[in-house]
Amino acid sequence: MKRCRRAESSSKETAEVVDIEDISFTGKEIPYIRASLLEWYDKNRRVLPWRRISNRENGAGIEDRDTRAYAVWVSEVMLQQTRVQTVVDYFNRWMEKWPTIHHLSRASIEEVNEMWAGLGYYRRARFLLEGAKMIVEGGGEFPKTASSLQMVKGIGNYTAGAIASIAFEESVPVVDGNVVRVITRLKAISSNPKNSTTIKNIWKLARQLVDNSRPGDFNQAIMELGATVCSIAAPSCSTCPISQQCQALSLSTSHESVQVTDYPMKVAKAKQRHDFSAVSVVEIVEEGSQSESRYILVKRPDEGLLAGLWEFPSVLIEGEADLPTRRKAIDIFLKQSFGLDLKRSCKIVLREEVGEYVHVFSHIRLKMYVELLSLRLTGGTTLLKKKQDSATIMWKYVDKKALSTLGLTSGVRKVMLFVILFVIMHKTPVSSKREDGHYTFHFSFVVLPT
Repeated sequence: MKRCRRAESSSKETAEVVDIEDISFTGKEIPYIRASLLEWYDKNRRVLPWRRISNRENGAGIEDRDTRAYAVWVSEVMLQQTRVQTVVDYFNRWMEKWPTIHHLSRASIEEVNEMWAGLGYYRRARFLLEGAKMIVEGGGEFPKTASSLQMVKGIGNYTAGAIASIAFEESVPVVDGNVVRVITRLKAISSNPKNSTTIKNIWKLARQLVDNSRPGDFNQAIMELGATVCSIAAPSCSTCPISQQCQALSLSTSHESVQVTDYPMKVAKAKQRHDFSAVSVVEIVEEGSQSESRYILVKRPDEGLLAGLWEFPSVLIEGEADLPTRRKAIDIFLKQSFGLDLKRSCKIVLREEVGEYVHVFSHIRLKMYVELLSLRLTGGTTLLKKKQDSATIMWKYVDKKALSTLGLTSGVRKVMLFVILFVIMHKTPVSSKREDGHYTFHFSFVVLPT
């Protein structure tokens, strides 16, 4: 694995080729970088709730290292793929509900998903819960070293390093996207940052830099620098405390063709897969003017995308299917999953195409064709209250209040809001006939929290 670094000889450019495995920080660089970063961090660190908990000098008197480790763990997991500004409120609500790992271990996956709703990447929440149960069942004491922390389900190299260094002061490195950016610029490393050899050597370089007396603060300092100063597109090199050691900056000042933002190397993202699905917001309308509508929710499989989460009935379809094809797919699904035969066991009160909605995941672009399907069961609701076989698909039959409090994904909530807007704009009421022969009209929607 080679690392190319431009150099200038006389009036023409030459290329100096360096093996990435030979790159290291010198004995002079290491103490300067450590001291400069820690001094900068002490003056410029952001005030964040998890830092107040994890700071051993905190005036609030929090001494329990396990509590600090738990706070670091929760915050680091939340911060993966999510902005700090978004995480703050989620972290505060989480810690208020489950202040220790023992409290979390007693939670259900439904409660955890409800608290996590809107953060995305729901597997992170499931791993937090499973990891908490694993630690508590193993005696309740938090692992103290990076190597032992990696034995906990869902804790990898990065999270283990963060917990061990910040909570337990173990001198171990952390490497996230911010650290990769800082180190590749410091050493002008132009090799693919996703390559396993490159990653291995960035970890080696990060390990060289960790300050043995303040490992947690140093790791937070280098991550903070990447997040606030050494940013992806607009680095503030003039305010960087270690700019004098930055080879990318040095190259950019001597070569017009080189920019600091050339590092790390830009890697083409994997092409998104395009999926299509028919989604039916199925509303069960019961007889009587005071009866509330209920909605069918389906639990996704325990493995794969959005594992174990609740959604409206949906079916993957082949490409841009037409309306009859989509409705046929939904009809078959409803009959097979719930015994709902739209021709025999229920009356269609309303069936309207709401529109199309595109939800983008990291690797999938899902186009959803959404419909509102209001049904009145000819045999009452007993059909939907029959006992479910554990081997068959799981589902719920919920009212509006329950729907508004469930931990639904942002995609599912947007589908419901899509339906609400459709109902309001088209003023499409669902009617129910009373015994006196009159009809009561009501709008069938629920306001979901944002």
